[in-house]
Amino acid sequence: MPAIPVVRSPLRLRPDPTRLITKPYLSDHGTAEGLARNQRVIQRVLGLTPADVRKTLGELRVSFGGRHGDLDGVFRRGFAAVGHLVPDAAALSDDMRLLVGSYFMHEYSLEGAALTNPSIVAAPDQSEASPGTVRVIVSVRAVGEGHLSSIEFRTGYVGPTGNIHLDPAGVPVTGHRRAPMFDRELFIAKLEEMGAVDDLVRRTLGGLDERFTMANLDDALASLAQEEAPSTAAQHLIQVIHWLAASNYELTFPDESDLPQRVLFPDGPTESRGMEDARLVRFVAPDGSAVYYATYTAFDGFNILPQLIETRDFQTFRIATLNGRAARNKGMAIFPRRVGGYFAALARYDGESNYFMRSDNVRFWHDAEQIQFPAARWELTQIGNAGSPMETEVGWLMITHGVGPMRRYALGAMLLDIDDPTHVIGQLREPLLEPGETERDGYVPNVVYSCGSLIHDGRLVITYGASDTFTRFASLEVDALLTELTRS
Repeated sequence: MPAIPVVRSPLRLRPDPTRLITKPYLSDHGTAEGLARNQRVIQRVLGLTPADVRKTLGELRVSFGGRHGDLDGVFRRGFAAVGHLVPDAAALSDDMRLLVGSYFMHEYSLEGAALTNPSIVAAPDQSEASPGTVRVIVSVRAVGEGHLSSIEFRTGYVGPTGNIHLDPAGVPVTGHRRAPMFDRELFIAKLEEMGAVDDLVRRTLGGLDERFTMANLDDALASLAQEEAPSTAAQHLIQVIHWLAASNYELTFPDESDLPQRVLFPDGPTESRGMEDARLVRFVAPDGSAVYYATYTAFDGFNILPQLIETRDFQTFRIATLNGRAARNKGMAIFPRRVGGYFAALARYDGESNYFMRSDNVRFWHDAEQIQFPAARWELTQIGNAGSPMETEVGWLMITHGVGPMRRYALGAMLLDIDDPTHVIGQLREPLLEPGETERDGYVPNVVYSCGSLIHDGRLVITYGASDTFTRFASLEVDALLTELTRS
């Protein structure tokens, strides 16, 4: 083992099952049987007597009123989801509408299973940081019922010795979704990559402005559907275009909400079964302005796809698909600035080795060059990055993860040339951090896994998930690590 003392913080972020949101509880209304079942539930509720309606609503308010600030609003959302299935809905009493809605909503525990796989960045506002400290934002993967993952945030500060303190999390708040402005050329380029462009699509989308809205797109597709109504191929293309548009969206949060309350909950078709392992990075443009990117893994139950989150203020978030042949598999991590005039990223392109990528557009990645393959005994199954690289005076410091025997995950480190990151200066021969005895047991045993680290005041702060269950923090002297890497 390298002679680098690693200090584990006593702070642990454990999953809190009381962090709840409410969400629709519907049978699969994409199928005839799902629709029929929802209708049967509605008919049974409509058959209740007025006394039963009042009694049930009263019981609900006693049981759930203290858990949700606007319980009637929750029920109204449920009714809105199925109102089109309710016979003569306008004639229903308000109490009946609320009761019908209650049967189609449920509480969801965001962290019911795990709170893990964190990353960390310096916060955009450092005005309240005391001398020797840096305000930070930590992203975490919250895993709830059905292994559905969402992205949460915590705020706090890192002190001069690498010690970390976090603020209270608060009551969870989900964002308001809205469609973004689309770039016509980028939209068509993604469709081409998907093999979904023909003369019909080019003619339909070519009539749109260079930047268009969802309403503009809907009008164009309505014209296409009317023109090509008998064509099965046209209907398929319309579905693909809708799928792509729905996978790109914005989320905004109320001004009165704090960042630790804000939850990025899956809201697009590519991520319907989860948003996993966000790798946050503070990206500084050539003009000195900063934007925050986070690559994450979208999962729809069958396929995984790297996607991109973009924000400047952590109140409005742009969610976008990543494009290009190299945008595949898990674990993309963007460099904190351009390298040689290009955006740069690390990736596990082939699913088992580390690759370097460059592009002139942060959303398009076409080529990948292998820089590391599994070689050490503790990483022979696969390797990957553990977050975005960090710039030092001697090169890009890259924390890695490796999988060895008994599917044991450990963290390592590499040093890449500052001007040519395809050139590896050095790498640790032994793990930097391995699962400790109190970290081995959990949802996925024998795992330490990180999505990002931070350098502050000469110390490297590593955030990591332990056995896919809870989150921990560790720190070490950067110079000691760099010395070991240059020697290796």
